[in-house]
Amino acid sequence: MCNEESNERNDNIQAIKELGQSPMELNSAIQVVPIIGQIEGHMALSPQSKTTKYEHIIPQLIAMEQNEKVKGILFVLNTMGGDIEAGLAISEMIRSLSKPTVSLVIGGGHSIGVPLATAAKYSFISPSATMIIHPIRMNGLVIGVSQTFEYFNKMQERINDFITRTSNIEKSTLQKLMLATDELLNDMGTILIGKQAVDYGIIDEVGGVKEALDKLNFFIESNEP
Repeated sequence: MCNEESNERNDNIQAIKELGQSPMELNSAIQVVPIIGQIEGHMALSPQSKTTKYEHIIPQLIAMEQNEKVKGILFVLNTMGGDIEAGLAISEMIRSLSKPTVSLVIGGGHSIGVPLATAAKYSFISPSATMIIHPIRMNGLVIGVSQTFEYFNKMQERINDFITRTSNIEKSTLQKLMLATDELLNDMGTILIGKQAVDYGIIDEVGGVKEALDKLNFFIESNEP
């Protein structure tokens, strides 16, 4: 094997490790973007943690937007949440794409995973998948002053506004689910399973890979953004 072939193979292996796909796959008409594990933001998480790094996802999305060969993008989510700023940044990027987009929650779309799921033009959830809606949390030192409360409140409003802007749930209903005290141990929030997320208007439809791809192909054939 010549050095050029060896280097290309190593580059492909590294890209698969980092991004979940090889450069050759970037020429496919339908791109698949996995959002799994924990959303990693400005702080690096443990190497043992399964993470989605926003510094990887954002350049991918820009490359797909510019690539004329890419006709549609499928986002596959199984995330426990993570960094709020990074999650919202990715969500806004997804929403701003001109290509048709579809999201599919297959395991869980928890916490900041909710706006990531609603960011696509159309969203699916598998029957057994769950979504956890709860108020924002913060680890580490928190200073107990009014400015800290105001900061938390504004950040929560940003999340709520995005979800209601990109789904069919009413803000009052979202807040009610978020502040429920009878479902999560030692916490506020609500767990929605499959169709419940559709019934509340957060997700558009219950389905799997076939349904998600069918919808994406429909958008592509209809020339709908």
